[in-house]
Amino acid sequence: MRLVKLAVASVSPTVGAVTSNVARVIDLARQMAADDVTLGAFPEQVIGGYPPEDLVQWRGFLAGQHRSLRHFAAETADLATVFVLGLAVGVGGQVFNAAAVVHRGRILGYVPKEKLPTYNVFYEARTFSRGVAGLHLDADGIPLGDQLFGFDFGTVAVEVCEDAWSPDGPMRRRCYSGAEIVVNVSASPYRVGIDATRREMLATRAADNQATLLYANAVGGQDGLVYDGGGFVFQNGRLMLDAPRFHEGYAATVVDLDRTRRLRMEHSTWRADCGQFQGERALVPVVMSGGATADRSRLAYPVPDGGSFFLPASRTAPDARTAALDDLFEALALGVKSYMEKTKAFRTIGVALSGGRDSMLSLLVAWRAAQMLGAPEEPAAAAGARITAFYMPSRHSQPDTRLAAETLARELHVALHTVPIGDAFDRELEATRQMLGGEEPNEATRQNIQARVRGQRMWNWANTSGALFLQTGDMSEKAVGYTTIGGDLEGALSVIANVPKTVVTALLERLQARHGFEGIPATLRTAPGPELADDQVAEHELMPFPVLDACLHLYAAEKMSPAEVAVALGSLFPDLAAGARTGYAGRFARLFTQSIYKWVQSPLSLHVGSLDLDRERALQMPVVQQNEWSDD
Repeated sequence: MRLVKLAVASVSPTVGAVTSNVARVIDLARQMAADDVTLGAFPEQVIGGYPPEDLVQWRGFLAGQHRSLRHFAAETADLATVFVLGLAVGVGGQVFNAAAVVHRGRILGYVPKEKLPTYNVFYEARTFSRGVAGLHLDADGIPLGDQLFGFDFGTVAVEVCEDAWSPDGPMRRRCYSGAEIVVNVSASPYRVGIDATRREMLATRAADNQATLLYANAVGGQDGLVYDGGGFVFQNGRLMLDAPRFHEGYAATVVDLDRTRRLRMEHSTWRADCGQFQGERALVPVVMSGGATADRSRLAYPVPDGGSFFLPASRTAPDARTAALDDLFEALALGVKSYMEKTKAFRTIGVALSGGRDSMLSLLVAWRAAQMLGAPEEPAAAAGARITAFYMPSRHSQPDTRLAAETLARELHVALHTVPIGDAFDRELEATRQMLGGEEPNEATRQNIQARVRGQRMWNWANTSGALFLQTGDMSEKAVGYTTIGGDLEGALSVIANVPKTVVTALLERLQARHGFEGIPATLRTAPGPELADDQVAEHELMPFPVLDACLHLYAAEKMSPAEVAVALGSLFPDLAAGARTGYAGRFARLFTQSIYKWVQSPLSLHVGSLDLDRERALQMPVVQQNEWSDD
């Protein structure tokens, strides 16, 4: 029996805050040591924050991380626990995204990331150099490269995030070279469904390599990215630990490493492949640590989940849709909370509340974020006190939406101020007539004036109040330009800009089921629309939102042509006539292409799905383009 206690930590670092970030890591490291942890893992780039983007080109930024790592080593010199943590390391003209191994005050070595993602929200190959098999460099006296680490309890391999997402990653050669434990330090952003994907992928890697695999993930927001934290320990494919998500802290479990060795001995295919590798390839070298690790005499043999060695634990699995909606709501709130907390530029949160679906969901997200910002023991009304909402009616505003806004604000203990815009609209309308030489503004301009008055007023209030002004538009309307530049597209942070309208409605229905707020059904009983004209219904001016969202996914995510989208709509909506399907597909493609210039001007948005409308970090579309290529 060879028992070890393995811990994975979730930390919410801020890019550049090397001193503060390491202070959090030191605190958790001391807690781990007091808990008899043998090996503790922290997230990718936990010292400098992730993603650092072009900041890694500043020599001082790299030097600051190295200085902070040495401080961590000094502060943990009296601890017997082995620690693995991520940082950026410069060697000559190269910069590596690396994991450092620290034990008893010594930095034993760095292992650089080999798989540098340059897709979706990632641009690592722009700034980082890639580690390769057999790499051995000197980083100011510390070995950097393809190496293992030997301790009195066994041999450890370390790797960084994306290295585990490819079956051709470094894990295989390192396990064939003798590593029984693999530590993956990660900063894997949240997106809907990602937890199940990670779990399946990591279980497969641990089983394929017959290894004990630790996975530690970052938590919190950084710019528009949201990290959901959590972590896993898999032993040869078996789940041993599933750490809590969405908050900082660590979780630990005890593993018998003799089981990993025994399973390797029994697995004839693994042994054959390992023997072939060892006969044909150079083994990854091992850096030995001469210091004793944590006392393992007090560790107890791990009891199987559910108490049986032969049967899985009995539990009721949560409904997948419900769990996804709950996670999405938590991720959105965590993104707002981290943005407000880490920028240190805001004292309060502001929302323009119309009573429609989008602004009501944004208010609920702000309310949850405000809860996260407070202490657990504070009264329920304290979260609402951190938010100020404004209802700015025009002659087109409806009593039902106003009642919904007032009801939900009251239920959340949020101050709601009513500031009519009728007089300001009349003045701006007359000024526009003068600028047009007496010509009457068109209908779109009349509507946009109202939105711009509201946006300007929110900015004026936010400037003086030190408020985080939240932009409340959804993804579906953003995609087709059903927005106003300088109006409802205004704000410091877009809360639900990557949440489709159908998901907005589903989230509201889920929150109603969870909390029973009367303001939510009052909103859902109204037809979606901006209320910039009498009897204005968005689906009449655009198309049914289920159809619009299907077009958005098929065209922008699946990269289908309008003709292909029309065919797919036939399967999704069999009651739609062929002409209607073709019309919807063509209209969407035209509106989408013509609206790119709008959404590239929108505020920073939270990334929560596999498709995001963000030209800088997600869907890189030319602003100037024509879709003549789609013509038959």
